[in-house]
Amino acid sequence: MQAPIIVVTGMPFEARIARGDGVRVVCAQNDTLAEDLVAAMAHDGARGLVSFGTAGGLIHGVSAGQWVIARRVLDMPQRAREYVSSVAWADALHRAMPDALLADLAGVTAPVVRAEDKAALFCESGAAAADMESHIVARVALAHGLPFVAARVVIDPAERSLPAAALAGLRSDGSTDILGVLRSLAADPRQLPALLRVGQDAGRAQRAMRRGRRIIALQLGDGFGAAAAGI
Repeated sequence: MQAPIIVVTGMPFEARIARGDGVRVVCAQNDTLAEDLVAAMAHDGARGLVSFGTAGGLIHGVSAGQWVIARRVLDMPQRAREYVSSVAWADALHRAMPDALLADLAGVTAPVVRAEDKAALFCESGAAAADMESHIVARVALAHGLPFVAARVVIDPAERSLPAAALAGLRSDGSTDILGVLRSLAADPRQLPALLRVGQDAGRAQRAMRRGRRIIALQLGDGFGAAAAGI
């Protein structure tokens, strides 16, 4: 049996979208991700790694639902060390999704929630978006000689700060804490319009992920995976 492509996500809803034939999904937060990913590789093998899910936008004017395919992943915790995506995989995905941005992604250890912090990270990195898993995927891929690519959808635009209620509703495992959201709203009801915008943006991102997931599955077929494995 051929080894699977391992798809890495940080959130349970991302994992639900990613699952399908021919892939093994690892869903974990960055504290345990490397260990979980290596364990999955030891159990089933792997012919490549894909970082899939959402990302925070860093470029003004880029809307929620915009795909970003990484040319490079910048490991910001390790002084912006650069990891180059599989050229074959990134180019194939970009040909299949020509409206996607082919750009750099910044890997970070915590969500970038304030507009001013997003602007500062863009100035530092030049990246189009930031997420918390891609740099770990890239590290593991390099250590094991595997091809990787990061394909991420912008979920919150660069010019918006996330309201406290959105963060209060996020458990440490990535699942949603509805009571946390309600408590935060009760303490400050003025957050409601911003929280509704977050919900709309999340809906756009999820729809884009479902469409893109089918395209990615077609592009990462047996022949393509075998070709990219030599890069």
